[in-house]
Amino acid sequence: MTLQMCEEAAMAAIALQAVHRRTETQQTQAATLKPLDPDVVSASIPAFFIGRNKAGLWVAREANGRIGGLFLFKSSAVGFANRQSKPVRCALVFPTETFELDIENRGNPLIVLAARLLRG
Repeated sequence: MTLQMCEEAAMAAIALQAVHRRTETQQTQAATLKPLDPDVVSASIPAFFIGRNKAGLWVAREANGRIGGLFLFKSSAVGFANRQSKPVRCALVFPTETFELDIENRGNPLIVLAARLLRG
């Protein structure tokens, strides 16, 4: 096998893996955010879900759906949650599954453009 054939085989394998990952990501269902158990988090403490959406952007969403936003960085999503819960701190919940922002984006206003570019 020549070096060129090895390189072509490697490129084909990488392309197949990328298609496989994209297909798995599309098949993964977004999590449904459920109300938090009052035995776990007090109603007097604001709680925010922090996680990624299908496009890989960071989502911060108040547990009761009052406010939320999209962000490029995890630290920005956490900072948003902390600012929105002032003067008290908030509980942060990190779901393992992706979830989408189902309310108006009050985070980074330019992120909608980035999301469109990521979707292709």
